[in-house]
Amino acid sequence: MSEQHAPFSRAEYDRRLAKTRAAMEKAGIDLLFVEDPSNMAWLTGYDGWSFYVHQGVLVFHDADPLWWGRRQDANGALRTVWMVDSQVHGYADHFVQSTERHPMQDLAEIILARGYGDKRIGVELENYYFSAKAYLTLREELPGAELIDATALVNWQRGVKSDEELGFMRRAAAISERIVDGIVERVEPGLPKNELVAEILRDAIRGTGEDWGDYPAIVPLLPSGPDAAAPHLTWDGRRFETGAATFYEISGCYRRYHAPLCRTVFLGTPPEHILRAEAALVEGLEAGLEAARAGNRACDIANALAAPLTRAGIERGARCGYPIGLSYPPDWGERTVSLRTEDETVLEPGMTFHFMPGLWMENWGLEITESILIRDSGPAETFCNRPRKLIVKG
Repeated sequence: MSEQHAPFSRAEYDRRLAKTRAAMEKAGIDLLFVEDPSNMAWLTGYDGWSFYVHQGVLVFHDADPLWWGRRQDANGALRTVWMVDSQVHGYADHFVQSTERHPMQDLAEIILARGYGDKRIGVELENYYFSAKAYLTLREELPGAELIDATALVNWQRGVKSDEELGFMRRAAAISERIVDGIVERVEPGLPKNELVAEILRDAIRGTGEDWGDYPAIVPLLPSGPDAAAPHLTWDGRRFETGAATFYEISGCYRRYHAPLCRTVFLGTPPEHILRAEAALVEGLEAGLEAARAGNRACDIANALAAPLTRAGIERGARCGYPIGLSYPPDWGERTVSLRTEDETVLEPGMTFHFMPGLWMENWGLEITESILIRDSGPAETFCNRPRKLIVKG
């Protein structure tokens, strides 16, 4: 039994299973197959770089979950999940990237042997890690079963964080602060971008004190000048130049929990249009934090942000935030709530978001963001404590 290696208490995992089983019951699902590595880790503690092969967790109503994956990765499961060893199953390596057989054939055998061949089985259809071939193979191997779309069923159960989870996120936030402080200290004209990124990654992994850093679900993003109109560019070997703004989207990560933080640095004297945008964006951020209260809706945050931007003549065509917590590549969002005008999800204490109102204009960009916690009362708490402003270095 490897419960001692799992990052959370058994009571915490029992809480998560109870929520998931209640959601399964409501959806009429007899057996749930979870492929998303974030959901796998949330339910079982499993942690390994193995999501490039087929793997997953079977969630039963009346038994502990079963981890299923490549046989060599089963050794990692034995060392990270809280379940007993008999609840770990590894399939043979001849299934891996084979043109003659598929791992889902092995999974189907387990499902049939457990008596679920004619049951309603939930699968995460809209998921980075579940292929069309996997679905078709399961459907072919389980002709008597009904495959139910369970996309984001587990994700929604993850929305309200426990005290144990919030503790991990605060540790991640301290690492985020260290990363941003290092950026501000080091960035200067003439410095190659890749050299700064090397220091970002070093700070991220070193962590703070005894809190070591994990790899984040997204690599550092830091486009400059006109390239900052594109929000998801990474880096190259070009040197930083005077007269350009660079935004930095980074996150510290502790035990797979994230606290993203974005800031923008301008080298030189900022032009007037960027200063006007900064003022409107900061005003919108403050208004959004004030609106981010338990009982309000996700759209209330977006609407509060939009008002000062609209007055400044700035139009945003994107949502301004999303839930965060435990995650694996390629995304640190939880893919449920969106902070946008049409989302009326009611905010609850313990929900956590990346409040992310980036501005990506025709030939420039600006990002000042916060990771936030919805509190029992009052406006949102920010996980990080760094000035909300454009950082200017002469």
